[in-house]
Amino acid sequence: MAETSAFREAAGGWANGGSGERARELAGRLGVRTVVLLEGLSDLAAVEALAARQGRDLAAEGVCVVQMAGAMNVGRYALTLGPPGLGLRLAGLCDLRERPFYDRGFTRAGAPADAVFACSADLEDELVRALGTARVEELVRAEGDLRAWQTFLRQPAQLGRPRPQQLRRFLGTKKGRKIRYGHLLVEALGPGQVPAPLADLFASL
Repeated sequence: MAETSAFREAAGGWANGGSGERARELAGRLGVRTVVLLEGLSDLAAVEALAARQGRDLAAEGVCVVQMAGAMNVGRYALTLGPPGLGLRLAGLCDLRERPFYDRGFTRAGAPADAVFACSADLEDELVRALGTARVEELVRAEGDLRAWQTFLRQPAQLGRPRPQQLRRFLGTKKGRKIRYGHLLVEALGPGQVPAPLADLFASL
């Protein structure tokens, strides 16, 4: 785990203009063959939670999941980690509105665009729809966030909005909440409830 984190850090440094020597060394030591490029930490939490649920050891499979702190960074990461750089196979999970960044980045790196899986709005939206709003609200209560949720619902901007949109917005209103719920929502999924983009990503690995 420590070396995986070190590889992620080295990859980020290389993508942002640093040396690629450390990333190359760690990729070889870890046996990395595939890199999954994610937009942010909440997506990383969800993907790692699903891997654990499915009993998959991604590191042992030669797969490393990397969050890029924003979809606009995908071009640099694809060039450094994909065919022009480390020569690794690329896959990606993103929001639908960010798909063009991924398509351009993967095309420039000579990686197939069909290895990118897009969520209709974002991954939280997919998970809320998969679980249903009642189940997500149960999780909010169980996590001790009921008072914050009720306060949020009284905000003028939230009046009359569909409940799935309210929940999705609520998850992003406090630092760290999206990351925490990215993990919790995946853990709460029942059989057959894994959203298609996430299921398709795992099937491709």
